[in-house]
Amino acid sequence: MKALQQKKLFLLDMDGTMYLDGTLFHGVLEFLSYVTRIGGRYIFLTNNSSKGVNAYIEKLKTMGINTGAENFVTSVHATVLHLQSKQYKSIYAFGTASFKSQLGEANLPITDVLTDDIDCLCMGFDTELTFSKLEDACILLNRGVDYVATNPDWVCPTWYGFVPDCGSISQILCTATGRMPQFIGKPEPTMVRLAMEKTGFSTEETVMIGDRLYTDIACGVNAGVSTIFVLSGEGTMADIEKSQVKPTYIMKDIKELHEALLRQA
Repeated sequence: MKALQQKKLFLLDMDGTMYLDGTLFHGVLEFLSYVTRIGGRYIFLTNNSSKGVNAYIEKLKTMGINTGAENFVTSVHATVLHLQSKQYKSIYAFGTASFKSQLGEANLPITDVLTDDIDCLCMGFDTELTFSKLEDACILLNRGVDYVATNPDWVCPTWYGFVPDCGSISQILCTATGRMPQFIGKPEPTMVRLAMEKTGFSTEETVMIGDRLYTDIACGVNAGVSTIFVLSGEGTMADIEKSQVKPTYIMKDIKELHEALLRQA
């Protein structure tokens, strides 16, 4: 636990780690105040591509957390970098209106209309899913276009349980076409590296915190930073026993993390 005293950059998953729907977990405000007080930084790393950063800023504001764009790194940020490196002629954006807007603001050649010149299908977590989008995706995948997706999360937590996330819809399309996408967000290390570049902190000063072993914790492991697995969201102790991905620390929630940090201080 003493190694936690060295941490200055706290990378935080959001859904299931900081809050559930619109309910902030106990201890979060106190924890964020602690990070600021010690001269550290907190960056929210989310795989959820259905909303843009501005929507997250407004959502957190309703919970009493004032943030700016500098406090976020999203799977869309990482996906944009990947797509820009490929120089596609036309990208079919499979996702919400917000997802399409985020890709468009990056000056990527996106469309949501099926045409012959499309050479990439890019999929995000789609809370506006229609059968027509699934049909278009099947047509494109059968053509052999490149296929990328923002994140492999199977589900997204809500107050009433879980709903299918990008990974689940990817599996549906794989059942129909035999193809799976290249996933860009967590567990790939890109988002952690972007956060460290943004803030100037080293791997030794950085810790990744989240409620999913296969995305959050794996992302930290792949980036070479310490990890904290919290049991406030999707993940359980049983998951740790079955998974090859092992966190550096296991805690009940952010409140327990804050209390541990205070004891060390």
